[in-house]
Amino acid sequence: MPESVSTAVTTLPTLSAQAERLIELGVHELAGLSAEEVRAYAEGAHRVGVDGDVLLAVHPDRVPASALASLLRRAGKPGFVVADMHDVDDFAPVGPMELPDTPLYVVTGLDRGDDMANWTPEEALPALTAKDRTPLVLTEGIHWVLQQPEALERNHCFMTIGSRLRKANGTFDARTPAIWISNGTGRDGRERRDAPKVGWCWWGNRHTWLGFGSATGRRAS
Repeated sequence: MPESVSTAVTTLPTLSAQAERLIELGVHELAGLSAEEVRAYAEGAHRVGVDGDVLLAVHPDRVPASALASLLRRAGKPGFVVADMHDVDDFAPVGPMELPDTPLYVVTGLDRGDDMANWTPEEALPALTAKDRTPLVLTEGIHWVLQQPEALERNHCFMTIGSRLRKANGTFDARTPAIWISNGTGRDGRERRDAPKVGWCWWGNRHTWLGFGSATGRRAS
C-alpha cells in the first residue's frame, strides 16, 4: 500500500452525543434497550465524572459484531464482514480483561496503535499488557468507528485482538479480527471499494497499515 500521513484522532463526542448516535442507528433496539435507558446511562456516567475522551459501548452479548458492522458507513457505503468470516459473532473477549457485566459500559483511553503497525498480534499483546493497556474487542472497535469515522484511515486502520475464537479442542483459531477499508478487490466486489470492512489477519502475520486498538480500561459507569 502507498504511504500516507496519519492525522490525529480527534476527541470523541460527549457521552450524551454518543447515546443519541446509537439511538439514531437503532442500536438500542438491537440490544433490547429503550432510548430512555441509553440516555439515562450516558447522563449518569457523565455525572460521576466519566466524559470527554471515552467511548460508550454496548456489551457484545447484547449486540453482535455482525449487526454493528452493517451500520458502519464510509464514502456513502455500508460496512460489511468479509465472506470467509461467517463465524464473526463467535469471536469472544479473551485474556486478562473482563468486560463489565452490564448492557452498557464505557471504554477509556482509546488508542489506534499506529506505533505498533507492522507488529504481529503475538508480539503486540504482551507489549500492550506491559504498558497496562488492554486490547479492544471487536465490538468496541466497531463502536469507535461508528462514533468517530475518522478513526479509520487508509493505511492507518487497526486490529482488535481482544476478541479470539476458541476452537472445540480449546486452542485459539489463528485468525484475529481487524477493521479496515476495502480496496474493492477479490470477493469484496468493486462496488465495496472504500467501504469499512471487518476482516481478519493471522496471529503471526504483520501488516504495515494495521495498528492495534487498545484502551486504558473499562468501567460500568
